[in-house]
Amino acid sequence: MNSMTGFAKSETTENGITATVEIRSVNGKYLDASIRLPRSLATKENDARDIIRKAVSRGNISVNINVEGAKNSAPKFNEDIAVEHFTALKNLSKKLKIKEQPGLSDLLHFSQNLWESSADEQTEQTWAIVQKTLAESLQYLDAARKNEGKELAKDLKNRIKRIEDILAKIEEKSARRVPEEREKIRQRIAQLFESDEIDEQRLQMEIVLLADRLDISEECVRLRSHIKFYHDLLKSPEPVGRKMNFLLQELHREINTIGSKANDAEIAHHVVEVKEELERIREQTQNIE
Repeated sequence: MNSMTGFAKSETTENGITATVEIRSVNGKYLDASIRLPRSLATKENDARDIIRKAVSRGNISVNINVEGAKNSAPKFNEDIAVEHFTALKNLSKKLKIKEQPGLSDLLHFSQNLWESSADEQTEQTWAIVQKTLAESLQYLDAARKNEGKELAKDLKNRIKRIEDILAKIEEKSARRVPEEREKIRQRIAQLFESDEIDEQRLQMEIVLLADRLDISEECVRLRSHIKFYHDLLKSPEPVGRKMNFLLQELHREINTIGSKANDAEIAHHVVEVKEELERIREQTQNIE
């Protein structure tokens, strides 16, 4: 399990170029990466996003990339292209029967084609160093998020265990409800019909209907099934934050149904305890990737 909160920094120096990458990560519903690049690497923003997307699935990611020592060298004169242009001019002059032979001044009209800029080469060299540094920084971030994820998992396990303990108390109390309610009904009916004979068949039918209304066994079974799934998610190596959020909604639904059906003060108190733990779990789950 990974937390969505973390910080990492990495620095690489090669060929006189130093690249520094700082990454900060906080919780977010989706992956949202904010990247600050040097102007010379502005065209590489999409490449940087692809690298981040492969390493992180959720969270608000702030990436600051700084480069020092990168300098553009002077453009290079391409003699081979110059020779090709000059030969073409001579052939054209001969074909058009021009007496004057082309000179250097004529060749310079094509100067934009004779010089090779080293900017692209420098950019690629710098980007290769930045890529390496960014990948390393993302590894550090992953380690930091995993460490915090372990602490979150530990806390969540304890809270789920407490919910299981409370659920056991609810089930125990629920099992005693029907006999208790049966006796209460008998006493009430006896007070209403002091000397009259009680219709046992009608009484049993009323008790069956009451038991059906008070029965929360299905809700308890579903609640335990959801809890088991939650334990499985805690062990999963995949990002589970979204699944946990959906599962918490189901846990809330079942415990609310238990509270409304039970109609008992002691069970109602336990239901409130479960809701408190679920709310704490919900807050922690917001930080899980």
